[in-house]
Amino acid sequence: MAAYSLDLRQRIVDAVELGLESKRKIAELFGVHESFIYKLLRQKRDRGDIAPLPHGGGASALLTQDHLPQVD
Repeated sequence: MAAYSLDLRQRIVDAVELGLESKRKIAELFGVHESFIYKLLRQKRDRGDIAPLPHGGGASALLTQDHLPQVD
């Protein structure tokens, strides 16, 4: 799943900070899960920004560049 855009993240934070609605209503309005709003606000408090975090990694590829000639 792709990360939410910085623009969307900023609009969500602005809506929460202005106190326009409850976090649940804001989540419904923007089409995100309420837990995302809490995560976003925690990230802003802890890191000072709301940019998407880098991918956390995952399993290493089993095939390397050395294997390509054998696959072709």
